[in-house]
Amino acid sequence: MESGLSSLGSSLLVPCVQELVKEPLTAVPHRYLRPEQDPPVLSNTTDSMPHVPIIDLHHACQEWGFFQLINHGVSSSLVEKVKAETQEFFNLPMDEKKKFWQKPGEVEGFGQAFVVSEEQKLDWGDLFFMSTLPTHFRKPRLFPKFPLPFRDTLEIYVVEMRNLALTMLSFMEKALKIEVNEMRELFEQGLQGMRMNYYPPCPQPEQVIGQTPHSDSVGLTILLQVNEVEGLQIRKDGMWIPITPLPNAFIVNIGDILEIFSNGIYKSIEHRAVVNSVKERLSIATFHSPQMDAEIGPVPSLITPEFPALFRRVGVADYFKKLFSRALDGKSYLEVLRIDGKEEGQNI
Repeated sequence: MESGLSSLGSSLLVPCVQELVKEPLTAVPHRYLRPEQDPPVLSNTTDSMPHVPIIDLHHACQEWGFFQLINHGVSSSLVEKVKAETQEFFNLPMDEKKKFWQKPGEVEGFGQAFVVSEEQKLDWGDLFFMSTLPTHFRKPRLFPKFPLPFRDTLEIYVVEMRNLALTMLSFMEKALKIEVNEMRELFEQGLQGMRMNYYPPCPQPEQVIGQTPHSDSVGLTILLQVNEVEGLQIRKDGMWIPITPLPNAFIVNIGDILEIFSNGIYKSIEHRAVVNSVKERLSIATFHSPQMDAEIGPVPSLITPEFPALFRRVGVADYFKKLFSRALDGKSYLEVLRIDGKEEGQNI
């Protein structure tokens, strides 16, 4: 009995075209003439035509530090549940919210982050921040006490975000031409945190800022826009560029740790949130960083005599301890780790 594809049919034998053209031809043999087909399009006539999309992950990470990801494989029904239940969470009565409020000396819970003095200017917005993975890092009074069904929804969502982050890190490793798992393995059992943002309308939106300009100190951030209100802006070539979120997309950005790991090849870009006078804006960011007992520094395979290390090495725990003792200020924390006298980055 025939097996495999040979059992599905056959094709008649035909001449070899490669051999055919080895002899000078004055005319194409009749059997190859196809007048019924649309004529070919010449490349010099395509300027006004649509182009096949070019997806260049390396360019996006190197030149922009931000990109929007669609067809990411995360269930749209899960995403919609997260959006709806996040809105409900911020709509809880104040008495309920107080159960989840920040405590003195902590950064997790409802409140703001990076406030280090009573004189410091505040952002026009509330946040809820908590550790999500690994599970033993969760504060017992926060995630485990979340109202249902939100808690169950987030249990699924945080794992989906971790898997998505690891997938993107694997692609980045290939684009950077570094050893397989040299970077990903640091994130496999790494830290994940979640920040839910609420920016209410403001009667003087031009006089406030929803979130102070900064770069994310983490490795990789995946942002979900909860409602259809714009507000995220990135600093590119000295200009603030607004990001219009695409439906069913995640906004992904490189953090300071990936800029350090890539030895300056990938850029963590300064960004901010602005507000408006009409409608609230909500978003959810999940942050992905290496495990607490790891070290942050340029990946060894990216350090060469031509491109020496641009950043000092530091332990992850020490890195975050010093981070939360500072006010947000652009990319200033990254500059603390930069080795003096080196160029800003390199191209590969």
